Parts: sequence; C-alpha cells; structure tokens
Amino acid sequence: MEGEKVTTLIQARITIPDKRTAFSGTTTAPLFAWPWEHYGNYKYLFYVALLAKYLYPTTTTEEGTEGSSWCLHILLLFLLRGLLYQLWSSYDYMFFLNRTRRISEEGIDFKQIDAEWNWDNFLILHAIVAVLAYWSFPSLTNLPLWDGRGIFCCLALHIGVSEPVYYWLHRLLHSPNLFTDYHWLHHSSKVSHPFTAGHATFLEHLVLCIVIGVPILGTVFIGYGSISILYSYVLLFDMLRCLGHSNVEVIPHHLFENIPLLRYLVYTPTYHNIHHMDMRTNFCLFMPVYDILGKTINTRYWDLHKEISSRKKTSAPGFVFLGHVVDIMAALHTPFVFRSFNSIPFSKKFFLFPFWPPTFLVMLAMWAKSKTFLVSFYNLRGRLHQTWVVPRFGFQYFLPFAADGINKQIEEAILRADRLGVKVISLAALNKNESLNGGGTLFINKHPDLKVRVAHGNTLTAAVILNEIPRDVNEVFLTGSTSKLGRAIALYLARRRVRVLDLIHMQMLTQSTERFLKIQKEAPEELQKFLVQVTKYQAAKQCKTWIIGKWTTPREQSWAPSGTHFHQFVVPPVIPFRRDCTFGKLAAMRLPEDVEGLGSCEYTMERGVVHACHAGGVVHFLEGWKHHEVGAIDVDQIDVVWKAALRHGLKPMQISPAIGG
Repeated sequence: MEGEKVTTLIQARITIPDKRTAFSGTTTAPLFAWPWEHYGNYKYLFYVALLAKYLYPTTTTEEGTEGSSWCLHILLLFLLRGLLYQLWSSYDYMFFLNRTRRISEEGIDFKQIDAEWNWDNFLILHAIVAVLAYWSFPSLTNLPLWDGRGIFCCLALHIGVSEPVYYWLHRLLHSPNLFTDYHWLHHSSKVSHPFTAGHATFLEHLVLCIVIGVPILGTVFIGYGSISILYSYVLLFDMLRCLGHSNVEVIPHHLFENIPLLRYLVYTPTYHNIHHMDMRTNFCLFMPVYDILGKTINTRYWDLHKEISSRKKTSAPGFVFLGHVVDIMAALHTPFVFRSFNSIPFSKKFFLFPFWPPTFLVMLAMWAKSKTFLVSFYNLRGRLHQTWVVPRFGFQYFLPFAADGINKQIEEAILRADRLGVKVISLAALNKNESLNGGGTLFINKHPDLKVRVAHGNTLTAAVILNEIPRDVNEVFLTGSTSKLGRAIALYLARRRVRVLDLIHMQMLTQSTERFLKIQKEAPEELQKFLVQVTKYQAAKQCKTWIIGKWTTPREQSWAPSGTHFHQFVVPPVIPFRRDCTFGKLAAMRLPEDVEGLGSCEYTMERGVVHACHAGGVVHFLEGWKHHEVGAIDVDQIDVVWKAALRHGLKPMQISPAIGG
C-alpha cells in the first residue's frame, strides 16, 4: 500500500506500521453489496415475519409448534446478540472509565459512524441462514435443552476446523486482488469499535457463516447438539468478536504472566488492533497459536499489551468545554448510550420514551453521588479538546438549595483541569449563570492563582448574534437586555460607530429602570438616545427584528409584525408559534475543517457545529490568550473575538451582511 506512515500509540515506545489511511478498492465486485442495502429499516421486516410465524403458526400440529419455537429462538438470539454488541459499544465510549487503556487516541468520526451504520446486516443474514438450516435439517427442531457432551465436541470443531479455516481465508483476503475487491472495506475503519466487526462485505459474512456454522451443525450431526450449546457458542463467538474489535484493552497483562499458555489461546483488543495497523500480522480468529504456527504473529504485541493494560495516565487535553445535562431525554443523547443517535442532532424520538424511567433513576443516583466526567473529545491541530459534563440536569440549576452543590462540582472541575495542565476551560449555558456564580467570577476570585484560563465564551456568542443582523436594519427589539449577553448586544448596537450604529434605534424591554439606566450610562452620551426603555411588547409591533433573551409566550410573539425574524439567546430556545415569521437557532459556529475524530453532535446542533460559547473557548485557546473571560462582556472585544474566530477557520451558521467586524 502507498502512503504508509508510522503511528505511535498513546505514550507507548513501540511503533506499529499503520496503513489504514491508504486504502482504495472497488465496490462493484460480485457479492460486495448487501441485497437489502437500500431497504433502510424495512430490512427488519424479516423479523416481523418470524414473530408472526411464532405467534400465529400455520398449523397446530407438533411439527408446526416446533417450527414456531425455532422462530422464537432465532428472534431471541437476534435480540441477545444485538444487546451484546450495544453493551460493548457503550463500554467502548465510557471514556470516564477506560480512557487510560484506550489503544488508539484517535476518535471515531462521522464518516466512520455512517460507514458502519448498518453493522447489524450480518445478524439478519445469520437469521436467514438459520431459517434455511431449519428447512434443510428438520432434526434441528428436536434439540434437547442441554447435553454436556456437546461442549467438548463444539470446542474441538472450533479449534480444529473454524480457527484454521478462518486463519487461511483471512490471509487469502489480504492477497492483492481480494483485498482490493472486498477486504479493504473492513479495514477502512480508522478506529476499531465493536460495530467494526460487522462492517464487511456480503461475501465475507457468507464465509463467516461457514466458520460459525461448522461447530454448531457438526455437534448436532454427531448427536450431541442442544439449545444451550447453540446459544452459548453464538454469544461467546460474538463476545470474542466484540473483544477483538474494542478500542479498550480489558484483559490485564498479569493474567498472561500467571498463566503463560493463555496468551496463545485467547487474543486481546491490542492483538487484533495491531492487525488493523500492520496487516501482515495477527490474522487469527481468536487463538494466536495459529499466527505462531503460520509465523505471522507480531512480536511487539506482548510488550505493547503490557504497556497499555498497565497504563495509569493518558494525554491531558489542552481545552475543555464544561457542559451539563439539559433534561432526561437529552441525557440519552450521549455516545455511550446510542452512538448512531448521538451522531445526529438531538430531537425527541418515540423509541426514547421507554428509557425515561431508568434514566430518571440514574439522574437521582447522579444527584446523590457523582462527579464531573468526560463524555466526548476531538482533536484540532494536534491538540486534544474534551467535553466534560457536570452531572446535573437543567431544572436543578433553578433550585435554590442546589446552587452550592452545583458550584462545588464546577469548582472541582476547574481545579482538576488546572492540575492536568489544561490551558482553557469554557463554561456552558447554565454553568455560568449570573445568579449562580457571576458568570464564573466566583471561581476566579476564590482561586486567583489558577493557571487554567476560565472562559464563559459569551463574547463570541454576542458577536455571532450581532453578525446575523443585516446592515439595513434600523431598529431592533431586545428582551433580556439586562443579562450579560443582552447588555453587550445593546451597548454594541448603540456604541459602535464604525459600521451602522448611527442608523439603529433600539428599544429595550425591561421592568428594571435602575438596571436599564446603569446600562444606558455605559454608552457615550451622544449615543444614549438609541437606548429606549419600553414596558410592553406592543411597543414592538412595527419592529421586524426581535432579539430574544428570555422566554417568549405565544401571546407575546403575536405582537411581532408578519415577516419578523427572531434572533435568540434564550435556553431552551423559544417555540416558534408564528408561521409567518422566521426563527433563528441558538448562536453557533462550525468548527474548522481540519478537526479530527469528531463523531458527536452537541445537543441540537448540526454535525461539526458547536454552541458559540464552546467556540468562544476554542478561540480563546487557539489564540493563547492569558486573561480570564468571566463576568461582564467587554464590548470592545466583540470584534476582536469575531475576527479571531474567522481567522482560525470557524464559520458562522447564518451568514448575512454584518453589523460588526
């Protein structure tokens, strides 16, 4: 392969040739594509047919009853196997538990997630093959529940037939022609994951049917088959496949030191990951002894496995975004729950509702005893960016008795980041609430010697909102004007003479005359006339540009004239009741194109898009600024931060003729 490079595993002194980025292959070879590739979710109708067969057998004879029970076993195996892969996937994404034992430091990006989206195709194939086997060998319906002799028979057939057959077929798939036609697809996944086990061509999985079928059918034909052997072998086979394709080393090295023979009988995640980096070695199914006999074992495996399995530390991030849980439904939008669901913007789905009760219990447990944890990461220009989550839900931030506990969680996260050497930690949404901690000033005042820079990111949030407003706008209606963001937006629109501020007449909706006058006095005297206090929504019935910083009811929205555009910085966003108006989304920016390993959507944001406060922290980090960004927004810095964001490749989501910068 061309373009070979050398990848150094995390903190390891051992290097493995890595050819994963150099693949090219065809997709037109016979039996490359799956027959139901374009059927979408309709492919699962096959299981509906099996369920119907079980519930409504065509006959009431003994033969018909046995046939329906066979359908039940196929359905149960499908559910158990799917659950097994899902649990392995969840564990693989629990970075807060396994980050020190990860084999590859890279993240799984959207491209790989999409490529592996239909990883479960092989489960449908195996179910079809099982039905064909039942039709071909009716004796399968008469299997006893248990026959102990089948254990030894099945094991012997696996070791003596399945293992060597797979080994030589796998080596054959790495021959130039077959690799280019078929096996390149499996190796196109840059980071191994349990779902990667199913990411292969139709032909390869047909061959795998033989590998997995020989021990089962052989044991049945010899006369020692049983239902227990069927379930046990299939699930153990899947478990070992998940184990090998996991990116987390779960087998301790001292186990091999205490039982040396075991290293030749069972592979590990490190063992198979080496094969994905050095395709000339480690071809075995599950037993490395066949690589030893074939002289294809990677001799650096033992040392690498020891290093990874015993590692205590991992790379520290340069930037951390400190988020929180929005609500119980949104808590399910995490990579360690459903990877595919987390890779698309959050929205409430019907399938989530059964998970509400257990998630509610988890919320109570987190409230009782938990700490901030790592939930996702990506790499940008050689530096690690992580998202940590405060284990608190949105409603808890509005409980007066919960404030001290939340601030303690945030403070501990900041101090931990400081110990790790993090350069910038950015506070999300409610974590920087003015009434909670003064926009982060509480922590800076309490710990004046912090090396980590704390940023609320609101300066860029204000810049994004301001740069969405067209130049020809001469009047805006602003709610939430006495908040950090509202104040900055009001002063910017009133003070900035460089662009169009001379043309803007602003109406500020607030009941607090004292706070309004304080903000008004911050503007130069000649510009104070552009800040006008109003007390009713009716005052804006002729204004078509609304900037919403507080929740707005349907009645309040009704005062806006037809064609009004609602800009907003209220969390959660207002519900768009007006069909004759347009509603902007929360301020956000798209990360630079050279971001790597990003496969998680941030709440309702599109792929590759983050909230503006997150982006503001990224800019703070990339610029290497040494000041804290807490408390009130420095209005004079809005253009500075905006230009820095654009310079570093961040892009606004809604582009229009801008007011600023």
